[in-house]
Amino acid sequence: MQANFAYDTSSSDAAGLPLAVSIYADRAHLRGTMRDDAESAGFRVTVASGLAELLEGEARPLGEVVLVDCPAVDGATLAALSRLDIRAARCGASLIVSTAVDALDDVFSCLDQSGPQILVDPTRAERVVALGHLLSRLPQGQVRELGEEDRLMILRLTEQVSRIAGRLDSFEGTSTDRGPEPEGGALFRFGTGDGGKDTPERQLMKAARPSLPDPRLVRRMIRQRQLRARFFDGDLFADPAWDMLLDLTAARAEHARVSVTSLCIASGVPPTTALRWIGQMTEAGLLRRIEDDTDRRRAFIALTEKAAEAMARYFAEIGTPVPASI
Repeated sequence: MQANFAYDTSSSDAAGLPLAVSIYADRAHLRGTMRDDAESAGFRVTVASGLAELLEGEARPLGEVVLVDCPAVDGATLAALSRLDIRAARCGASLIVSTAVDALDDVFSCLDQSGPQILVDPTRAERVVALGHLLSRLPQGQVRELGEEDRLMILRLTEQVSRIAGRLDSFEGTSTDRGPEPEGGALFRFGTGDGGKDTPERQLMKAARPSLPDPRLVRRMIRQRQLRARFFDGDLFADPAWDMLLDLTAARAEHARVSVTSLCIASGVPPTTALRWIGQMTEAGLLRRIEDDTDRRRAFIALTEKAAEAMARYFAEIGTPVPASI
């Protein structure tokens, strides 16, 4: 099935010239597909070669957009990705990297500079959605400032578009199930209930922060949420943001560290969708990335202090006791 996507002039630079794209992928058929989709979106492909170009070739100018496919990684590949990430951050290039779930932790750990999009075993539709997401964030795009209601509407519309694209992919022999995906700016905020005024009551509350709930209670809530999928279509209850917050709350109470792969599993949605939510929640100040001091190839995800306090206050507000049976 031939892709036919048009993004009008948003894939052009300030002078009206098509934005340049660099493509690095070892699988020739995939490299060709990536080229076709980029050109259909109005980009100008300047480089389309294998990963060896990154590993051994001379450093070449990067396009405004860099697409990389690396389903398997080794030390040399990770080093090349790290260098590419630094170069992209310095020159302002937008990086989209696709990989496999087994390599996700390694790839995520070495890409900490440029804020790339990471796709996990993506379908063609998911790659195109990533390009569209990128275009919406380019400074050249004609994108107006959106309010919160607008962002929520776009979020749900994007979910519907992703599902339609997944069904189109199924005609080619692939299928995909995904939950809602965040697009655009932050969708999350910490509610106060009184307009954000720093009242004496709030100052007192700040001085007496509640502790986190018993992790056994949180784990039981997670199991109960997962149990619904045995009796109903799991898509009916897809709520990756809350599922990840619960998992990280339990891990914090247990003094445990959570890898990005583990958090993707906890989200209950495909890894690529989970990574978009992780990125959105990080931008919103809910999550933070923690580097492993003993192994620079690893990184973990944790709640920010503000998010941990919000979760503690939530559980204190609902006042749920720990059942004697757990």
